[in-house]
Amino acid sequence: MAMEVTQILLNAQAVDGTVRKQAEENLKQFQEQNLPSFLFSLAGELANDEKPAESRKLAGLILKNALDAKEQHRKIELVQRWLSLDSSVKAQIKAFLLRTLSSPVADARSTVSQVIAKVAGIELPHKQWPELIGSLLSNIHQLPAPTRQATLESLGYICEEVSPDVVDQDHVNKILTAVVQGMNSSETNNDVRLAAIRALYNALGFAQANFSNDMERDYIMRVVCEATLSPESKIRRAAFECLVAISSTYYEKLAPYIQDIFNITAKAVKEDEEPVSLQAIEFWSSICDEEIDILEEYGGDFSGDSDIPCFYFIKQALPALVPMLLETLMKQEEDQDQDEGAWNIAMAGGTCLGLVARTVGDDIVPLVMPFIEENITKPDWRQREAATYAFGSILEGPSPDKLVPLVNVALNFMLTALIKDPNNHVKDTTAWTLGRMFEFLHGSALETPIITQANCQQIITVLLKSMQDVPNVAEKACGALYFLAQGYEDAGSSSSPLTPFFQEIVQALLTATHREDAGESRLRTAAYEALNEVVRCSTDETAPMVVQLVPLVMMELHQTLEAQNISADERQNELQGLLCGCLQVITQKLGSSEPTKFQFMQYADQMMSLFLRVFASRSATAHEEAMLAIGALAYATGSGFEKYMSEFYKYLELGLQNFEDYQVCAITVGVVGDVCRALEEKILPYCDGIMTQLLKDLSSNQLHRTVKPPIFSCFGDVALAIGENFEKYLLYAMPMLQSAAELSAHTSGADDDMTEYTNSLRNGILEAYSGIFQGFKGSPKTQLLMPYAPYILQFLDSLYVEKDMDDVVMKTAIGVLGDLADTLGGNAGPLIQQSVSGKDFLKECLSSEDPLIKESAEWAKLAISRAVSFLG
Repeated sequence: MAMEVTQILLNAQAVDGTVRKQAEENLKQFQEQNLPSFLFSLAGELANDEKPAESRKLAGLILKNALDAKEQHRKIELVQRWLSLDSSVKAQIKAFLLRTLSSPVADARSTVSQVIAKVAGIELPHKQWPELIGSLLSNIHQLPAPTRQATLESLGYICEEVSPDVVDQDHVNKILTAVVQGMNSSETNNDVRLAAIRALYNALGFAQANFSNDMERDYIMRVVCEATLSPESKIRRAAFECLVAISSTYYEKLAPYIQDIFNITAKAVKEDEEPVSLQAIEFWSSICDEEIDILEEYGGDFSGDSDIPCFYFIKQALPALVPMLLETLMKQEEDQDQDEGAWNIAMAGGTCLGLVARTVGDDIVPLVMPFIEENITKPDWRQREAATYAFGSILEGPSPDKLVPLVNVALNFMLTALIKDPNNHVKDTTAWTLGRMFEFLHGSALETPIITQANCQQIITVLLKSMQDVPNVAEKACGALYFLAQGYEDAGSSSSPLTPFFQEIVQALLTATHREDAGESRLRTAAYEALNEVVRCSTDETAPMVVQLVPLVMMELHQTLEAQNISADERQNELQGLLCGCLQVITQKLGSSEPTKFQFMQYADQMMSLFLRVFASRSATAHEEAMLAIGALAYATGSGFEKYMSEFYKYLELGLQNFEDYQVCAITVGVVGDVCRALEEKILPYCDGIMTQLLKDLSSNQLHRTVKPPIFSCFGDVALAIGENFEKYLLYAMPMLQSAAELSAHTSGADDDMTEYTNSLRNGILEAYSGIFQGFKGSPKTQLLMPYAPYILQFLDSLYVEKDMDDVVMKTAIGVLGDLADTLGGNAGPLIQQSVSGKDFLKECLSSEDPLIKESAEWAKLAISRAVSFLG
């Protein structure tokens, strides 16, 4: 049943485009017409040592892609196809795959190890191919080195593909034994050793039982630590990667080894090649992450003897760890500030220092200050930059009491350095450090302000001058200005120290966006982000100047749209997104108070027509921003938005159909909500189209799951807007809500991501119910909702019983109970009295610490008592 595919596979890699296209077409037809024979032929090609390496490699890749896909719906389809193949065909294919592991051709071996893992990923969870692990391990130690390497690679990939619960402990023990033996220093072949370490990295999640056994854990840790001393740098690096993974997976088991690990990481950071030393620093960053999480979860207020699972490794290591990190800061690269993706030992060291500061707080300050004082004025730029970087890194974590006095001394020095230092690196880091000062130590919450009437003018003068510097320095100056403005966001309508400089600041930021080199170092984006923040945090005094910004920004948007007619380029799309974002912020600002709203309205028509033109561009980012800006405009114009609907509606519908760029779809769903709130019953003519599209979205398996919760809450927005007219959608919407509610009620054993998603799904469902009840309130048609009341109460009861809802869901849920009682009145009384929600859940919410939950519960209690008293 095998077909000759060698020539087609070679043609599919031909230089000549027509030959290549024809071959791709042939392969596609073969796959569609006879899948078993197609897969069998590819596996045969991959296993045949007489075939050319190129055709074998491609055969393996196509085989792998026939078993797995990125999109969830496609993946499910491919899995079903494989499972439904005839078992004898599958057995032959698997025999081909296992045979290829001992091929003399390296490419064939490394490809097949991935294919085996894909098949295992499908079959093991279905309790098929139980003999796989046994046959891979059967005589692994007698095999030639290349086959051992390929087998270990397969085991590693298998552990990556399947979840730990599908491999029984006996097999896990055997895998770990083989892997650890392969890692041992007695293994003479470096390729085998490297494959073994990488396999251990993937198998760590399976080793819970082994890490709980002291003897086995000691052995694994010893072998990993020994591997960090291998003469081969790839092996050292992989061994440190393993230590990083162990530090987060088995943090609570590390105490006996931490001193040894400190010694080997310190040696690597000091002496080893950069790829290795980066991983050694990453180990300590990972420990910081663990301890920050633990300390946050348990709050800062536990007594010393409490059983909090924190070992304070960082605190204990401080006296040795901080000097080691400070030393790395001097190892900068000449051009690191220009390169977006740069990552080197100095940056890793500074990042780790910042995490250490967040872990231990005040204790870090006396260890770092002498280094700063010693180096900040040195003639060598590396020393000045390292000192500045160290200072900026420790500004988050320690208390304001500890930092403010230091910042008050440093601020003046930094402002001078930003203008006068001859070195660009130093200026870049100085501007970043100023931004960190303003981010963490400036704002209404702090008792002693670091920015006063006395130094405000100097700060602004320096930052605006710095915006004319090279792009990477100017970008950091924009960032500092962003946090400077943000610190005054609570000033409200009272005056802000920035008010006298408003015009000057806005002018400087607009000038920065027009620089020839604004595309470098994210400068243009940073300037618009700062401008948006300055507008958002501005006060009533400067509102007339914000109004004057509107025609300026609209003119720029108009120009990008005209330019796009001539030539489409990436930069225009990015700029359109930034300008739409800027108009959104201005709209929110001016639309929120009556006097400015009146002036702003004269621009609404032009603005809307510009936004609609943006939808003609090809860029998803620009679409998102235009959609959000229209949402803000709908909110500001209220029922006046109706005149734009006939033209806007088709774009709304396209947004709801956009499964590819699901963020666009999610944002469009949100904008439907904004428009419902703005138009209320005037949205009615468009509701059939909107509801049809939303129901379609929900039943599609191609749409990203994150869009589903907002769609449910959008049902609520529509019902609130059109009231009893929602009647005709009940028949479709209610069953959808009910089945989603049943799915989301029971989630035992889910991971954190899943629990978070489930809670957002529950919240969306509850917001839908709430909107529907409120929409029908006081209408003669409320009886139509009675049949659904038992299911809704059952949902609330099951949420209460599951005990894993977050505060947001709790508040919405108890609100729905109130809405149900309020709308259905006496008819629902007996049902509520029989439910758990009407008693225990309500009682729990009434005594909640959270004022929002409590308030919601008070209202529900009132509504229920009215409903029950009807029964009299």
